[in-house]
Amino acid sequence: MSRAILALLACVLATLARAGGPADAQQMPGPQGPPEAGGFHRQLWLIPIPGETILMRATVMRPSGSGPFPLAVLNHGSSQNSERRAKLSVPDYPIASRWFLDRGYVVVLPLRPGHGETGGPYFEDQGRCDGADYHGAGLATARSIRAAIDDMTAQPFVRKTDVVAVGQSAGGWGALALASGNSQAVKAVINFAGGRGGRSDSKPNNNCSPERLVATAAEFGHSARVPTLWLYSENDSFFAPALSKGMYEAFRGAGGSAEYHLLPPFGADGHDLIESGDAAPLWAPIVDKFLAGRQ
Repeated sequence: MSRAILALLACVLATLARAGGPADAQQMPGPQGPPEAGGFHRQLWLIPIPGETILMRATVMRPSGSGPFPLAVLNHGSSQNSERRAKLSVPDYPIASRWFLDRGYVVVLPLRPGHGETGGPYFEDQGRCDGADYHGAGLATARSIRAAIDDMTAQPFVRKTDVVAVGQSAGGWGALALASGNSQAVKAVINFAGGRGGRSDSKPNNNCSPERLVATAAEFGHSARVPTLWLYSENDSFFAPALSKGMYEAFRGAGGSAEYHLLPPFGADGHDLIESGDAAPLWAPIVDKFLAGRQ
């Protein structure tokens, strides 16, 4: 064997070692091992994104039976801070997840690129405050949400339509961006405290570029015909009532299908309404009624 071939082989082996070895190089999309015993068949999945080599880590839970079941995709928030993103775990949202599971939905919770163990590039970067690109950031989030929808609706236990896209904070903003694409698979979007640029410089009620946020909401609303539900709280420190209502009015005024609810204050920060047990009795009846109208 020539010295050149030996050198090339050594380089390949070193690359595999840095990546964690051949096992990591051979990771394949789909379920990673059998589901957990007990209710809802909890399981880790790896979900591909078209055109990218990265695989999103995701938790998938589903009711017993063969289905096919409707799908709810629950999408996490984000941060411009890379250290915070690196520490993010695969989202759980146990209250909202259980709410959908009890109503016969498959639930998938993807961890998008640039976050936690999924790693890879951060496609959702909004850039500097003075030129914040909320449009591009939202569409990048929507792309990852759409990848999760496409992968799961290809499974035999999931319906091809009747998808509900749910998002919190940046995940809610991405779900609104998804609505602007009018996917035939998506029957509804639920936006929990959605937006970008909140708590700029770690200060409450200090948005990075609120006028851009409102203008981008109008851009999404111009083409969005998927029904959207907007849920915010009076004591949301990221998106105060005047801002959340301004986004909604811009979205709806541009032609978007939207329903807005400002919930009473609760806890230390109403931005976390999707995760709070105290908030669930406030939003659950609203979501129930909203989805009942989408049957």
